[in-house]
Amino acid sequence: MVAQIQELDAQQWVKTRSSLDPHQSTFLIWTGKIYTFIPGEKRKLLFKMAGVSISRCLPTEKGSWDFTSRELTYYLDPQTDEILRKWENPWTGETVPVMHVANNPVQGHFQGKFPAQVEADSTTFVFDIFPTYPNPLAEDPKFAQYSPFAIYQASELFKLTVPTADLWNSELLSVSQLKLSWDRIGQWLPWMKMGDRPGYLIYSAFGKKVDGLAQLPQLLQNEINTRIPLYKNAPRSFLDGEDMTSWLYFQQHFDAYLAGETFPIPASDEQ
Repeated sequence: MVAQIQELDAQQWVKTRSSLDPHQSTFLIWTGKIYTFIPGEKRKLLFKMAGVSISRCLPTEKGSWDFTSRELTYYLDPQTDEILRKWENPWTGETVPVMHVANNPVQGHFQGKFPAQVEADSTTFVFDIFPTYPNPLAEDPKFAQYSPFAIYQASELFKLTVPTADLWNSELLSVSQLKLSWDRIGQWLPWMKMGDRPGYLIYSAFGKKVDGLAQLPQLLQNEINTRIPLYKNAPRSFLDGEDMTSWLYFQQHFDAYLAGETFPIPASDEQ
């Protein structure tokens, strides 16, 4: 059977990405690899990765939700799968601190229609996103060795597949299963200290929904339980301010980076 493109209601997307229960945090995890793409050079596997998004959807009016979340991604040694704290740059020979992703918050608004490829048993939401905006680090000379490009540009390619029946089951507040495919093309991360060297990072990951903190990879459980308990739950309300990104996080914690501190910076649980 050929998949048919259908326009689904926001409620069905909320059940997919998060949950219709505003009191419930939803955990979406991913693992994968990060490669280099440098003109004229063979690809290099730089890192493995493991990450999680902890989200919540808050109804605002009929057919409309605020989405609020926190997300982590850890860069892992490609041979040992252990969390990297220091990284020796193979192009410069310099050893730098590894600044893992700790984006708090990542938010949005869900309403209207969401296109999906619907088959008999499975439905897939496909999102091809190409963010392009001024690089917040570009105007400050102290970041010239880290991220000198005037424009931040990337591509994010998402596919989320769920059981079709779950979307129409009014007794389910969240889908029972979810398969995630995520690919990304992005610029060098600021902490890599690659300057204006040509090339990109290619991310290739897959993931799924899990029922809670205890089903996360053990390394994420350890980090959340001991260093960053804030990430045990999604924000309880929609937060003011802009979304956090790796570039803004680097800007905010540059002094800690120069001091060689361990990332993410510890974050206590909400009071």
